[in-house]
Amino acid sequence: MGRVERHLSTSRIISIGFTALILLGALLLALPVSTRDGEGASFSDALFTSVSAVCVTGLVVRDTVSYWSGFGQAVLLALIQIGGMGVVTAAVALFALTGRRVSLKQRAAVQEALSAHAASGIVRLAGTIICAALVIELTGAAVMAPVLCGRYGLRAGLWYSLFHAVSAFCNAGFDLMGREGAFSSLTAFAAQPKRESSLKE
Repeated sequence: MGRVERHLSTSRIISIGFTALILLGALLLALPVSTRDGEGASFSDALFTSVSAVCVTGLVVRDTVSYWSGFGQAVLLALIQIGGMGVVTAAVALFALTGRRVSLKQRAAVQEALSAHAASGIVRLAGTIICAALVIELTGAAVMAPVLCGRYGLRAGLWYSLFHAVSAFCNAGFDLMGREGAFSSLTAFAAQPKRESSLKE
């Protein structure tokens, strides 16, 4: 990638990164294992959903919990997280964590993606952003867990808590509340915590 990278502007690197992530997400969502019926999504549905997840728009053509399998939901969560943090930021943070050298071109791409004033310390800044995001998301999941675990059980409740914490922090708008009614979102929990006892009934 290094030789090609030298001939690309930072804006093109960012665009290519987002495009590649969207296409990868669409291909994964089109797999039979990604849907509950085991038939896989049409490529148009998979592509639309992948674009929506990466660009954190919250638009869906299929109800998230009733259509996508656990694997499909995990793919969506990864797309939301990477898209929300920024493809280049996530990639550079991953390079730093794995000990790989971050090139000047990659540093410049992160600087442009974050609108930073200087490239110095940009890798540390990207790592700080990722760590801060994870702490906030896990805190959000911990706050939601008691209610969701009480309603859906420990395993599903923890997964729902994590999914919604990431989706909310990244402003993605995806939810797993379709089991309450297709595309119902979190409306059933609008009066929480006052209605917790009535919800359990």
